[in-house]
Amino acid sequence: MVSSKAAAALEVSVEAGNGRDAAWLDDDGRPRRTGTVWTASAHIITAVIGSGVLSLAWAIAQLGWAAGPAVMLLFAFVIYYTSTLLAECYRSGDPVSGKRSYTYMDAVRASLGGAKVRLCGAVQYANLFGVAIGYTIAASISMLAIKRADCFHVKGHRHACRSSSNPYMILFGVAEVVFSQIPDFDQIWWLSIVAAVMSFTYSTIGLALGVMQTVANGGFQGSLTGISIGAGVTSSQKIWRSLQAFGNIAFAYSYSIILIEIQASLTLCFCLHLLCFCLAFDTIKAPPPSEAKVMQKATMISVATTTVFYMLCGCMGYAAFGDAAPDNLLTGFGFYEPFWLLDIANVAIVVHLVGAYQVFCQPLFAFVEKWAASTWPDSGFIAREVRAGPFKLSVFRLTWRTAFVCLTTVTAMLLPFFGDVVGLLGAVSFWPLTVYFPIEMYVVQRGVRRGSTRWVCLQMLSAACLFVSVAAAAGSIADVIDALKVYRPFSG
Repeated sequence: MVSSKAAAALEVSVEAGNGRDAAWLDDDGRPRRTGTVWTASAHIITAVIGSGVLSLAWAIAQLGWAAGPAVMLLFAFVIYYTSTLLAECYRSGDPVSGKRSYTYMDAVRASLGGAKVRLCGAVQYANLFGVAIGYTIAASISMLAIKRADCFHVKGHRHACRSSSNPYMILFGVAEVVFSQIPDFDQIWWLSIVAAVMSFTYSTIGLALGVMQTVANGGFQGSLTGISIGAGVTSSQKIWRSLQAFGNIAFAYSYSIILIEIQASLTLCFCLHLLCFCLAFDTIKAPPPSEAKVMQKATMISVATTTVFYMLCGCMGYAAFGDAAPDNLLTGFGFYEPFWLLDIANVAIVVHLVGAYQVFCQPLFAFVEKWAASTWPDSGFIAREVRAGPFKLSVFRLTWRTAFVCLTTVTAMLLPFFGDVVGLLGAVSFWPLTVYFPIEMYVVQRGVRRGSTRWVCLQMLSAACLFVSVAAAAGSIADVIDALKVYRPFSG
């Protein structure tokens, strides 16, 4: 992987007499990018498909055969459209020669500035904290599922095989405390390859098991309207869970926050549902054609491909289990056999999330540590390092990162509801990061006149998506409140 020092060394100045190197450099002095529409498409597809796919069968079960696939297609269209707007904001001013933005925040800063930059940062970092909680829950229930799958295989499917997820959350937390002390964990290049392999492994296993179960059933289960009122489901629960399903689908599709990174830098930062992994890839080459045009084509290809895969996973899961589809296809025990295949899928999830947690939290770790160093530059507590064998440990980093992991672990133990947390995260991040900021940046970047037909249509789209986000968040929160009525904290 190209390190920052190596990249700096490659930033050779043509004016300083290094004209012969100009052919190897882009207009910003960085090594020339060579990516195409196909490499960008591959990066996005690899980025999007991840743990969110496991809750799609449950989401379709809430909405039914009529609305479920239609809502997925609607989200796919909205995300495709807003991503094409965001792609236009990669360069400030001129779309061919304007100044590049290397991150989503850079694009917001260049186009909007001021309080909106701070708002974007607050939403991003809050989302990071929430996803850390979600990954703690997901990893623990996958570890528990491995134990239960083996128990069911030995003792039979009628055996309760009950166990608490709390010990697994603590185990996951201990592992993250250790890994969090590794500086620049997100720069370990092979993490991205491992994450991609793991996510495709468990997603494909989930799809295959759904197909097998549907064939065994002799046909498709489910109904046009989804879960029926009655038999343990009240009318209010039907409404709230249907709204929560919108959040689950939004979580599965979210990726626009990393679109700028795919366009921009030599180091490609891509995400599995906002799960950022950095890998040394060349990204889109300089114009002609413009990076925005290439990214728009790549977005169309990748969203279409991802939608087909999501439709297969979600619809086959619902076809296999109907209204009984679990909120996590691989841990809800719709499947019992082959138990070893379930174990492989859940091991893949755990391996994926152990690294995912760290890489995803690195930006938050770095932000707090940079802020602390600038606020208290003379503090011995912040600057002090202690030697532990061949390693140097920062006292502040050890304290702060350990406290963060402990907080996310305790919160996960208090609210161990995978589906609700996924729905809430998708709802909270969908409107601001996927719709609002891309639209506002595009309006400024392209000088869309206030009050014009295009401006009105964009604002109507933003308002409609805000309504969907608020409704989906309300559905997730209502389901959490409903679950807390019978759940005892820390009972696992």
